[in-house]
Amino acid sequence: MALRRLQRLAVAPLSFTGGATTQVLREMSTLPRVYVTRQIPPEGLRILRDSRQVQFELWDSDDVPVPRKELLQNVKGVDGLLCVLTEKIDAELLDAAGPNLKVLSTMSVGFDHLSLEELKKRGIRVGYTPEVLTDAVAELTVALLLATSRRLIEATHEAKTGGWGTWRTLWLCGYELANSTVGILGLGRIGVAIAERLAPFKVKKFIYTDVAPRPELAKAINAEYVSLDELAKQSDFLSVCCALTPETNEICNKDLFAKMKNTSIFINTSRGGVVNQEDLYEALSTGQIAGAGLDVTVPEPLPTSHPLFTLKNCVILPHIASASYSTRNAMSALAVNNLLLGLRGQPMIKELKL
Repeated sequence: MALRRLQRLAVAPLSFTGGATTQVLREMSTLPRVYVTRQIPPEGLRILRDSRQVQFELWDSDDVPVPRKELLQNVKGVDGLLCVLTEKIDAELLDAAGPNLKVLSTMSVGFDHLSLEELKKRGIRVGYTPEVLTDAVAELTVALLLATSRRLIEATHEAKTGGWGTWRTLWLCGYELANSTVGILGLGRIGVAIAERLAPFKVKKFIYTDVAPRPELAKAINAEYVSLDELAKQSDFLSVCCALTPETNEICNKDLFAKMKNTSIFINTSRGGVVNQEDLYEALSTGQIAGAGLDVTVPEPLPTSHPLFTLKNCVILPHIASASYSTRNAMSALAVNNLLLGLRGQPMIKELKL
């Protein structure tokens, strides 16, 4: 539904009437220049091409990010930039781009890869892609929570490697959602969507913490506002959904883990930087908490030698929360529409207010 709405909203293409082909080409050459830092999903690329409002270059790879040196060279003189979260948009890059750059559109809901102060100082408008990925991230969070709490990855390994012997009374036992307390750190659209999907599992209670109470959102899932300490103490399942900011950087650390139950399951599908991974390893390896499921880490990709990979009670995914075909296409369509509208001087569909 989100993608169909964005297709209908697609910025109307410019039309060329009369004149020779050379005239059309001349007009095209005066269009705003745009650099796209990644081979974006096809729906966004189609809208960009069909708009005929820009001339653009892109780094034509989905597997390898554009090298920094090449990125700095390719952004020189551009009017617009469409990026993904692997590109650090900082003063160095903005200096390289120069004064023509007026619009930046990121194909992400998070914006910790952007230097917002530098963008604000230079008067560059910023588009991003919230909401269209809410359902996909919520679904993946629930899947990760279940895989971690019911030890599915561990069980699959045992079945494949000969560990599956006779039936045993407590072998591979995990923890149920029924009659549990689910805590949400950072109650936004995604947190609400996660709770809505977990409610049919007969969860007893939802609690949350945020920078301030969010009564309207909380009402939708009948959630109670608590302090961070109480969130840690009460939660049987703790799902991290907050943005990465200076205030939330490593907010999940040894102090938080020490307050959690030794039967608790910790899930992070927000940003890796909100977790102190050394403290998490200690909590998992000593049995301070029962398990953790992570879709995000620091760095990404996490080196295969990292100690967290040695733990049976830690499930790590390669940042795939929004990885459904419909969602990634919707994200690319929204990012392109934001870019084109910004270059026209019109309100974006989703714009960060700096």
